[in-house]
Amino acid sequence: MAETSRRNYYLVLLIFLTFFVISFLTNIMGPLIPDIIQSFNLSLALAGFLPFSFFIAYGVMSIPAGFLVEKYREKTAMLLAFTVAFSGALLFALVPNYLVATLSLFLIGLGMAILQVAINPLLRVSGGEEHFAFNSVMAQLIFGGASFLSPRLYSYLVTNLPVQDKHNLLLDSLRQLVPGNLPWVSLYWVFTLTTVLMLLVIGLSRFPRVELKEEEKVGTWGLYKILFRKKIVLLYFLGIMAYVGTEQGVANWISQFLKTYHGLDPQTVGARAVSYFWGLMTVGCLLGLLLLKLVDSRKVLVAFSLAALILLTLALFGPAEVAPWAFPLMGFAASVMWSIIFSLALNSVEAYHGAFSGILCTGIIGGALVPLLIGWLGDLVGLRQGMFVIYLTLGYVLSIGLWARPLISNETIQMRKKKKAAEAAGLC
Repeated sequence: MAETSRRNYYLVLLIFLTFFVISFLTNIMGPLIPDIIQSFNLSLALAGFLPFSFFIAYGVMSIPAGFLVEKYREKTAMLLAFTVAFSGALLFALVPNYLVATLSLFLIGLGMAILQVAINPLLRVSGGEEHFAFNSVMAQLIFGGASFLSPRLYSYLVTNLPVQDKHNLLLDSLRQLVPGNLPWVSLYWVFTLTTVLMLLVIGLSRFPRVELKEEEKVGTWGLYKILFRKKIVLLYFLGIMAYVGTEQGVANWISQFLKTYHGLDPQTVGARAVSYFWGLMTVGCLLGLLLLKLVDSRKVLVAFSLAALILLTLALFGPAEVAPWAFPLMGFAASVMWSIIFSLALNSVEAYHGAFSGILCTGIIGGALVPLLIGWLGDLVGLRQGMFVIYLTLGYVLSIGLWARPLISNETIQMRKKKKAAEAAGLC
């Protein structure tokens, strides 16, 4: 029994590490965009195609990944995922140009999509069902922590690599590998090493057999066709698209916006703003957990959406002193949106939750479309006006809090007291 306990504890830590790596590789695009634009002389639309390449992979792979995990099990799927991500990172590290960057990001996105599908059921089994809610929250905090740290690593590398009298093993090794005029490419060598280490750790690890619950099973292709004909499924699919589009539309263009309209250094101020965006999103998750025990989730969604709309306005039209803080605070306002939309969606259908979850995860494609649309509009009418798209996506998220009619609402403390009082009255 003690051996099983240690094994489970080890696997929980491994899954937490996997969440960290997913976030570390996923949410770095925002700080990189100004450098990529300058290095490859890109338009905003072409720059917007880079996050498109990454997040379109989520849309393509989320449902097939479920079939893959069910057939070949979690360990094989995770090894495949990190092998694909390793190929993408190494490819761009060796051949840093725009076309290779789009292919590289697509491959990394495929790997991350497979991992997202594989590790949640594994976390339930390895950590114990009774601890799954706690472990899931902890995983999200770790995910946010990695998103906070990766822009800071980028800032450290791009500011210190060109300084020849700065020496340590990391900097000296990267100087041998990275073109002198492209110090930001060093991050992809770090990604390459990270994926290699994860392959070694996972390859040497023993995994328990995961028996999927009925609501975790992916179903059949025919079932997806049936669900897509339901209006409520499409509405929530659009809700996930709108949320992820909002999140990535802000995160990917913060640094370029601050550079364009306020002349702020993207390698320091811009990277710091993106870092705080993800950091405050993590802090907001903690507040959200408390609020959801006190208030109906739909009211929380409406309140946070309104706050995000106000902050977006301050960020887009405020002075140079305001914008670097208004953008990060949008991360705080967006922190509860994903979990509330997802839970409202699943609580609005009686069955087929596994297949519905796959459809909702495919909505991550919003992270591909919205940054691309912002970049395209930015070339036509200016980046500030291009980011008006986020008013539309936030507006749709807000509307969910008004029209959602879940079969089961989140249990608040007040609801629990009423339920206990009713049970007590019934006993009397």
